[in-house]
Amino acid sequence: MACLALTGALAAVPRVQAAAAEHGASAAPVASKAAASKPAPASADTQDLGTDLKKAIKDNLVDKKTLKLVITDKPASKPGPASAKAGEHEAPKAAAAPAAAHAAMPAVAAHPAAGHSPAATEHAPAATGHTPAVASPRASRDYIKARAAALTGHTAASETPAGDAHGGEVHWSYDGDTGPQAWGKLKPEFNLCAIGKRQSPINIEDSGTLQGPAEPLRFNYTPSSGSVVNNGHTIQVDLQGDNTLAVRGMVYKLVQFHFHTPSEEQVNYRNSAMVTHLVHKSADGQLAVVAVLMDPGVINPLINKVWTYMPLDTLDRVRLPVDSIDINELLPKDQRYYQFIGSLTTPPCTEGVLWLVLKQPTQVGKEQIRLFQQLYPGNARPVQSVNGRPIRNAQ
Repeated sequence: MACLALTGALAAVPRVQAAAAEHGASAAPVASKAAASKPAPASADTQDLGTDLKKAIKDNLVDKKTLKLVITDKPASKPGPASAKAGEHEAPKAAAAPAAAHAAMPAVAAHPAAGHSPAATEHAPAATGHTPAVASPRASRDYIKARAAALTGHTAASETPAGDAHGGEVHWSYDGDTGPQAWGKLKPEFNLCAIGKRQSPINIEDSGTLQGPAEPLRFNYTPSSGSVVNNGHTIQVDLQGDNTLAVRGMVYKLVQFHFHTPSEEQVNYRNSAMVTHLVHKSADGQLAVVAVLMDPGVINPLINKVWTYMPLDTLDRVRLPVDSIDINELLPKDQRYYQFIGSLTTPPCTEGVLWLVLKQPTQVGKEQIRLFQQLYPGNARPVQSVNGRPIRNAQ
């Protein structure tokens, strides 16, 4: 039964309509002048409402300011093209306001076809085969940030296990249904992970390499500041400062470094206990990654500093002391290397990356390796096919 709460009298019927829309009474028909000029089949609820309006006028309440309509129960009307179904989404207030401005139109919530909310017209990519999530401006911004981060070698926050709850990004992992064998199917942007011909990591066989002279790697690393983040897939250090690598007539700036266990790269079918990837980027956007293989041995001072400030929770970030990071403490004395063209080792597996794998492993303490493996027991992508790529073996 619909009841009227009269805080004033009937100044105009459109005022009734506006009040009804503002209080969510989107399914209640409201009388109007236009409706009177074009009669439509009246339901029992409409007749009762008309009777109540006539009674209000008869009681001489016309000298008041406003008339407030309150719906205290649900009309028992059959669903039709012009009425909202019980249990469906309410129309947004922003959509109801323009309707209330037209006195000749009934204040009925407008639903799109198939009963979906207007916000559901834009969907996130349905790469997993599940119903796409509703897109939002934040999701779009997060997606752009994730793509930009991937192209600079960073792992974006939306790629973490919490990524589905922060922007709707597809979650990938190192095992199970979202492991490396499925990366290329998770979303269209990850397609190269499945079909690329220049993928990383690879197994490097000395017998199949191009052995001969090669230019030295010119590292220019100085003590720098930065922060360490647990991004959900590894521990990563984002660096500040002017740390550079010069090779092949180009200068690359060190952007960040992170860790994998075991090493993603193999040399003569052997993995090291861990590997550090030093991710560099040139002024024109080209990427160069230096892989520093790590075997058990003495405590490494650089790793000790990073582990001291290691964040524990996903997306947690800790600022490092000023000028505490000196990458020279990580590099082995023998800096001869293997060189080949490959890809990022995480989605979207972008190709065209210059890889420089240092031949001599550096040493880290067994307890340092164990600490990382407690957080990430295995975060290495399996080796990929070489596909006839030339691999330089610097002598």
